[in-house]
Amino acid sequence: MKAVYPGSFDPITFGHVDIIKRALTIFDELVVLVTENPRKKCLFSLEERKKIIEEVLKNLKGVQVDVHKGLLVDYLKKHDIRVLVRGLRAVTDYEYELQMALANKKLYNELEIVFLTASEKFSFLSSSLVKEVAAYGGDVTEWVPPEVAELLYEKLKEGNR
Repeated sequence: MKAVYPGSFDPITFGHVDIIKRALTIFDELVVLVTENPRKKCLFSLEERKKIIEEVLKNLKGVQVDVHKGLLVDYLKKHDIRVLVRGLRAVTDYEYELQMALANKKLYNELEIVFLTASEKFSFLSSSLVKEVAAYGGDVTEWVPPEVAELLYEKLKEGNR
């Protein structure tokens, strides 16, 4: 069975990677779908995020990385995918994710949503936190893969020129 794990992944963190690896123990194939979120100001472009994720996940079997602009359910219907994977860190995530799940279910009745709770060591971690700490010169190497940290520091340096 194939599932989709959507997100902005700006940048991908070890928390995301953990959810992806755990989802692969449940599903044969997982599409990591890089999406636009109009409420977020992203540091990396969609294509940059896709390329970074492909590099980070290159050794995982059963994963493909794709990009989508627009309604998530349109992508799911187009690719005949009926399962969505979402990660939950805290109660605040649950409230938002439940709202989104109900809306997506209303738009695509055949859809099933699987929630995976974050591993304890990643329960506080978000891409926003990573970017904020890195912007102030903090060490984020425990939170993101090395290639992500390097690209993040480079991108932040470029923005300060």
